[in-house]
Amino acid sequence: QVQLVESGGGLVQAGGSLRLSCAASGRTLSTYAMNWFRQAPGKEREFVAAISRGGRTYYADSVKGRFTISRDNGKNTVYLQMNSLKLEDTAVYYCAAGVLVKQGDYWGQGTQVTVSS
Repeated sequence: QVQLVESGGGLVQAGGSLRLSCAASGRTLSTYAMNWFRQAPGKEREFVAAISRGGRTYYADSVKGRFTISRDNGKNTVYLQMNSLKLEDTAVYYCAAGVLVKQGDYWGQGTQVTVSS
């Protein structure tokens, strides 16, 4: 079992940046592929970014070149650096740990990101 807690969400103007963090407890994150998903109001949850146990990264086309996922196994934390934010990035962002990338077996509670014009 692993418990995940996201932080770093908030209100930011379009074009701005935020860094989300996902801190884990219970088990070491190095055991898992780590993922970020998001869900906007009225929409289904969608994949955003993932990092494999070996450090390979994956991104949704909508965030490629703007978002960067990274992991610090020593701190048991995963990050999502979000730059050049757009209105359509507004959503609740969830961290998820899984055996495979783009899959979540354990989920955090989510953190709200709101991008304003």
